Amino acid sequence: MEADPQVRTYQDVGDLAFGTKGRITISAFLFLELFLVAVEFLILEGDNLAKLFPQLSFRVGGHAIGGSQAFIIISALVFLPTVWLRSLKLLSYVSAGGVVASVVLVASVLWAATVDGVGFHQKGEVFRLNGVPTTVSIITFCYCGHSLFPTICSSMKDRTEFPKVLFACFVICTFNYGSMAVLGYLMYGNEVKSQLTLNLPVEKLSSKIAIYVTLVNPLTKYALIVTPIAATIEDNLMSKRTIITSLLTRTTLVASTVLVALAVPFFGYMMALIGSFLSITVSVLFPCICYLKICKGYRRSKLEVATIAVIMVVGCLIAIEGTYSSLQKIIQHLG
Repeated sequence: MEADPQVRTYQDVGDLAFGTKGRITISAFLFLELFLVAVEFLILEGDNLAKLFPQLSFRVGGHAIGGSQAFIIISALVFLPTVWLRSLKLLSYVSAGGVVASVVLVASVLWAATVDGVGFHQKGEVFRLNGVPTTVSIITFCYCGHSLFPTICSSMKDRTEFPKVLFACFVICTFNYGSMAVLGYLMYGNEVKSQLTLNLPVEKLSSKIAIYVTLVNPLTKYALIVTPIAATIEDNLMSKRTIITSLLTRTTLVASTVLVALAVPFFGYMMALIGSFLSITVSVLFPCICYLKICKGYRRSKLEVATIAVIMVVGCLIAIEGTYSSLQKIIQHLG
């Protein structure tokens, strides 16, 4: 962004470094990441609603659909009207409450452990070598907001304050993620599930609050994630955009996320796949590659070049091992 004041988005960075090919490549990875996050939202909704209402089921074409699959479909139908909206200002304001919701979620889990009798009685292995690839991939997913950094920075009145903003965000996120991880381990040990809310006893008020808070977040954010993909399709792949074609495009996009969620309903492994394949690429590899290309004419210290090289090597190793590990586990569970 210092090299060109016109750069305002992550795609602009790719364009500055490698032209149209760079913009298209980065856009493809970003949109694929958004698409799979939307799939994750549906899986999350399905799993948690199935825990609250395990008996619900319905029949379609003679086939009984129940459990998380039923709620994935129901959640998509609820989300669909929000995707049809042309203006998402209201949802964007509501989704800002996600920070508060995350704090409430951790507080509810802590209350369940200390007041509602769940307790800290479980024991488990503190470290398992074969779990490292999945763990690193999920951690990468949690810290993969880099695609928004240029937009946030360019919107600030004083760009020099951006490092402080980043530092504050990473500290808050680390505290929140770490608190949930420690609570989950102390409460359930090796039996903790990919979503801690699935372990909580539903008869407790604190558990219900935690689950309902978890359910509200996707409702406000699903449309914000899917709309950029739909808008890009409408602007670049349609010669004539009408209300009907727009509705069909957005409905088809939602339906495709439902199909993927039904086919691969594994929240933790899907998150690990996104983290290792897409988040590592978007948040670690692309920034380094674009920086080296844009600043090719600048003199850099050997320490800086060596540091970038180490980051890229580690990033590639995580991407390869994490992607292989997550795909292997997804295939095993599908089998």
